[in-house]
Amino acid sequence: MNAFIAIAVLMTLLVIAWIAYALLRTQKGNGVSSERLNAEIHRDQLKALENDLARGVISQQDFETTRDELQLRLLDDTQSYEATTTAGRGSFWTPRRTSLAIAVTLPVLALGFYWQLGAPGAINPVAANRFEDPQIRQMVESLEAKLKANPNNPEGWAMLARSYKIMGRLDDAEQTFQKVGDAINTNPDLMVELADLIALKANSEIEGKPLELVNKALQINPKHPMGLMMSGVAAYRRADFKMAVAEWEKLLAILEPGSPDAQQVQGNIDDARAQAGMPGAVANNQAGMLPPVSAEAAANTSPEMVNQMVDRLAARLKDNPGDLPGWARLAHAYKVQGRLQDASQAYAKTGKLLDTDAEVMLQYADVLAMLANNNLSGKPFDLIQKALKLDPKNGMALMMAGQASYKAADYRKAIGYWERVLAVLPPNSPDVAQVQAEIADAKAKIGQP
Repeated sequence: MNAFIAIAVLMTLLVIAWIAYALLRTQKGNGVSSERLNAEIHRDQLKALENDLARGVISQQDFETTRDELQLRLLDDTQSYEATTTAGRGSFWTPRRTSLAIAVTLPVLALGFYWQLGAPGAINPVAANRFEDPQIRQMVESLEAKLKANPNNPEGWAMLARSYKIMGRLDDAEQTFQKVGDAINTNPDLMVELADLIALKANSEIEGKPLELVNKALQINPKHPMGLMMSGVAAYRRADFKMAVAEWEKLLAILEPGSPDAQQVQGNIDDARAQAGMPGAVANNQAGMLPPVSAEAAANTSPEMVNQMVDRLAARLKDNPGDLPGWARLAHAYKVQGRLQDASQAYAKTGKLLDTDAEVMLQYADVLAMLANNNLSGKPFDLIQKALKLDPKNGMALMMAGQASYKAADYRKAIGYWERVLAVLPPNSPDVAQVQAEIADAKAKIGQP
């Protein structure tokens, strides 16, 4: 939003400067031929149109249609007459006074007209997804009509699919993507866009068809940013934290150092490292770090918006402290932002959930361990054992119990916990190899083959 305002102000100042220059400069000659001016404009527009055709931005059919319109407009506009200066010498509105009045009134009028006729809400990328502008609908309908008349237009179908997605017509968007043709199997951008759409329809579930498309896109372009992000999110959600770290580190390498995106990805990497007990994990206490999120949320939600939502939830809970699930949500939000002390305090307010909800217990244990430099002994281990009493087959609890035992050099107990993890994992789970490697390492410690 700040960028939009800055650009709008800059453009307004440039317009004012241009008008003032035209008014204040010394006039030479009697005027400018409007016919010659229109011809020059026509040539510039035609040249730009030819460049668009050469770059493949528009089709041959659209080029010919627009060229014909330009030529008809030129015939209609080019009537020779001289634009002469007619300002009287004794007029109150001298060039200096006129330019000053324009400099004052133009920004005010522009702001007023935009507020009345524009769409301030469109600055918000989330709000923009909910538009019902008749003009936008008309543009989409026009594109639909052109594609019906000229269906052999992959770029057009892709553009229409994106339009449907933004309008919330997800089924239409998916069907339209299928009309793109062979490009959907060779273009990594289109593959990832389709994967994101299918995941969005499935409540942001990336596993299955979306992940197949992402993997295929990464085979073509191993440095595709959105593909790497989605692959890392999918790995994180299935608790394959090492793979999540690997994917996000590839993404971090191609992002601008120090940028908000790079900071977010670094926060994700730190969180995944901590979950996996990998060296180099850090507890980032800077507010604003985002958790691993769905591709759609990452595209449409800024760190500032997330912080505002968290602050609103915290304010509501002050007025309604008995909302125990609300405290759990707030604690988790604080955790993924790196605000570990705040998360610990919020988890402590979840009351009876710390006796009845295994997930809350494990999240609280993880926060306490991160505050203690990834030390799972003491209260974190007590919470893990408590969760296992409620849910003896909880894979995360078993993994954390194994890690705690391993760090305490009780390798036999660690092996026992991790073997129980293998018993609850599906045979084709990618986590099986990781757990087997942990077991092999623990057995090596005690000299067991």
